[in-house]
Amino acid sequence: MGTGRREHLIRRPRGGSRLRDRRGRGLRGILLPSYVPAAASRSQSFDAAVLEAFAAIDVRWHDRLTDLDIAVDEIPRILPRDPESVSWPEDVTADGAVPLARLVPIGMDRGQATRARIVLFRRPIEARAKHEEDLLDLIHEILVQQVAVHLGVDEDTIDPPPE
Repeated sequence: MGTGRREHLIRRPRGGSRLRDRRGRGLRGILLPSYVPAAASRSQSFDAAVLEAFAAIDVRWHDRLTDLDIAVDEIPRILPRDPESVSWPEDVTADGAVPLARLVPIGMDRGQATRARIVLFRRPIEARAKHEEDLLDLIHEILVQQVAVHLGVDEDTIDPPPE
């Protein structure tokens, strides 16, 4: 204690950069309370937007969507059927060459039956939405398209246009 030498605590986060905590005290408290919208990460905010957009569809079609899961992936890991003309199968919602969502049908995975699921690709969708309201509308539009494909009905049946 009386050596006059200050010791510094060096922490190495997962990213590999070094952080200095000069006094060894760490954060004095949380930066933002968890109930403040700014405290949510981008992926958490996107997940909340997906749930909000799907709620309007689920209210009307809940009985027929009990076997459907909704998932979010950061980026698409699928390629177009024909790279020359960029054609996508019916179960993919895309903006040109970039897929935004995909319907994965019922199947088998490691001997276990899997449920059908809609996979939304977060980053391409966020890149196409200018504002938060646009994001919610875009997600809703994509979900309507995907649910229509899943149920084998027209999109206007899922979400009728206002009269």
